[in-house]
Amino acid sequence: MNETVLKSNDFLVSQTDSKGTILFANDDFCKIAGFTVEEMIGKPHNIVRHPDMPKAAFKDLWETIKQNKIWTGYVKNKTKDGGFYWVFATVYPMYDEVRQAITYMSCRRKPSKAEIAAAENLYKTLQ
Repeated sequence: MNETVLKSNDFLVSQTDSKGTILFANDDFCKIAGFTVEEMIGKPHNIVRHPDMPKAAFKDLWETIKQNKIWTGYVKNKTKDGGFYWVFATVYPMYDEVRQAITYMSCRRKPSKAEIAAAENLYKTLQ
């Protein structure tokens, strides 16, 4: 599989509803994941979920943000062409005035090689 390594100035942003449906995706997210914005909007965010990611990581993410708290962590995502990329993600709940509902914003940046290695080691211990 081909790895896409983020540039230091890449900043991937997406917004989802309470069920994880993508409401917004910025250009960096679309470019790195290999999808057009039209292909992403209205789809579940897990279209980029890599099978190497343990379910426990996403269980923790959803439990945290549903409690109105901020979640941070390292995530291995898949690209449209079957490759992958790593991000350090910060996910937080926010009230969307337009939708009149709580939505979730995810902001992601490039992690270091050491951070990726530590995440890989941790994820091998999780299911």
